Amino acid sequence: MNLGNLESLSFFCPELILVGAILLVVISDISLKGLRNVANPLLTMTALVMALYYTIQTEHGSAGQLFEGMLALDTFGQYFKVFLLISSLLIILVSLHSSELSSIHQGEFFALLLAVTLGMILMANSINLVMLYLSLELVSLTSYVMVGYLRNDRLSNEASMKYILFGAVSTGSMLYGFSLLYGLTGSLNLFEIREALIIQGDLGVNQLTLLLVVVLSIAGFGFKTASVPFHFWCPDVYTGAPTPVTAFLSVAPKAAGFAILVRFFFGGFSQITQADGGLLTGVNWALVLIIISVITMSWGNIAALTQNNLKRMLAYSSIAHAGYVLMGCVVLTETGLKAILVYLFVYLFMNLGAFLVVIIVFNSERTFQVQDYNGMFRRSPFLAIAMSIFMLSLIGIPPFSGFLGKLYIFGAVIDQGLFWFAVIGALNAAVAAFYYMRVMKHMILESNDGESKPLHMSYLNQALIVLLLIPNVLLIVYWSHIDRWATSSTELFNGL
Repeated sequence: MNLGNLESLSFFCPELILVGAILLVVISDISLKGLRNVANPLLTMTALVMALYYTIQTEHGSAGQLFEGMLALDTFGQYFKVFLLISSLLIILVSLHSSELSSIHQGEFFALLLAVTLGMILMANSINLVMLYLSLELVSLTSYVMVGYLRNDRLSNEASMKYILFGAVSTGSMLYGFSLLYGLTGSLNLFEIREALIIQGDLGVNQLTLLLVVVLSIAGFGFKTASVPFHFWCPDVYTGAPTPVTAFLSVAPKAAGFAILVRFFFGGFSQITQADGGLLTGVNWALVLIIISVITMSWGNIAALTQNNLKRMLAYSSIAHAGYVLMGCVVLTETGLKAILVYLFVYLFMNLGAFLVVIIVFNSERTFQVQDYNGMFRRSPFLAIAMSIFMLSLIGIPPFSGFLGKLYIFGAVIDQGLFWFAVIGALNAAVAAFYYMRVMKHMILESNDGESKPLHMSYLNQALIVLLLIPNVLLIVYWSHIDRWATSSTELFNGL
């Protein structure tokens, strides 16, 4: 099903809602100076809820293409729409009582968040190289501004500059790869490109050029997913950015990056690389992804072991989790896709929960150092227990939801006979347990030598903590619901 521009608009309402909300927030920030601190978050959350409701209510009867082959229409894309909208909604709630953002105009922040959400949705559904590039640039440019949002903070400015430099190089490399791909095939649509390459395979297409295309494209996708060796920006950017922005970057853009990685290679190249006598037959791409996955998770976990800054530790932890998701990308089956979707969903709640605790502690203590969490169990038992649950979930210890994510990922690779790969993943989870449990040790076993004062938190933050704890505790019990949702969301439009 290939829909024209007018026919596609009925499936494009969530995106149109976000566009309208961006304009309304900007107007509100300019005109309603006395009420903008209330109006702007309400407008933003209302738009996100409306877009989420419309996305859930929209049923895709069949897969196809929107806007003459610019965007895909399938349950895979619908899943990421829901995921990204929920992520942005939670970040809005997390940021409301963040001391890092309270002293500056928040209207700009909300407008930027809506813009980056729009870009991520378009990116996750792009099947045209131009649309893919434009949506990725929309995500990147708005992210650069959000990272450097604390204008008077040197670390924030430095983080933004590093993010821009790394992003420019990786995106430029990817764009050059796209230009080579267009030169080889004469098309910008992924499925037309695939068909053209299959036809040219019998005529002796330039293998070296095609190899270069894939390598350069991986540079752009690897930057968004913070995969080794394109991860160098991640620790410094996460450390310098406002903590709500760090929490956002560690979840939403990363998920969108994996979505387009799946679309680009599974939809555009999978049938090429696997065909008998097809293209790139001399390259074992599964093995290449395995190597990247192993190095990514190992590097992230080993680097996190020595970190005393909790934000920086969670940055390296995010790199390691990207390695786990890449394990699912190795498996070119429905099982692998389902494992990716389940893992990203559970990672959303446990990672945002950990960052929310970091924000609450920073509001009170003005510190990110792990040793300053000493004695937290005595000062705030609720917060210490919540952080412990988030840490245990990130490790993947039952009965918390992180175990469910790792179970799906490890099960997917074992189903393909890659038992040794699952063992490497399990060993990395054991390494990760050390630095996660070190945080718990400081909170529960260590004593605070200084003045012990209780940690104060708003009722909103208390409610958010409970909201994020619920999926971490109950998803393992009601796992069948997420399993059915993920199974129904593996329908990936392949151009046929």
